[in-house]
Amino acid sequence: MITKLGQVMLYVNNQEEAIDFWTKKVGFHVVSDENNGEGMRWVELAPTKEASTNIILHNKQLIAKMQPELNVGTPSLMFFTTDLDRLYTHLTKQYVTVGEIVSMPSGRVFNFSDDENNYFAVMEKNEPPLSFTS
Repeated sequence: MITKLGQVMLYVNNQEEAIDFWTKKVGFHVVSDENNGEGMRWVELAPTKEASTNIILHNKQLIAKMQPELNVGTPSLMFFTTDLDRLYTHLTKQYVTVGEIVSMPSGRVFNFSDDENNYFAVMEKNEPPLSFTS
């Protein structure tokens, strides 16, 4: 049985710029930076040390060449925060492109884009995550 989502692969055109975006602008930290010595590099990023799901940055062109059948498009990611207004202000001050804060039935949310114009969403969640039992 699957117990959790461990990593999300994010294929980017420029890994260094993506690392700078996620660490300097969004506030993630580098968990690991690996290279197989043959040009294959992957960088694991996390929003907190306690995060159960991390992002892995891969070189989009290299992965597409190695596995042409693989979809290297940007996944639709929804991040959670307990302080949406503070995060919105922080990203705005970092010159990150952000959308309007919108109230949805499930909570307030806004979109933001990285430096490669990939869009992501953030939702305010104050309650603990749901757990499912069988």
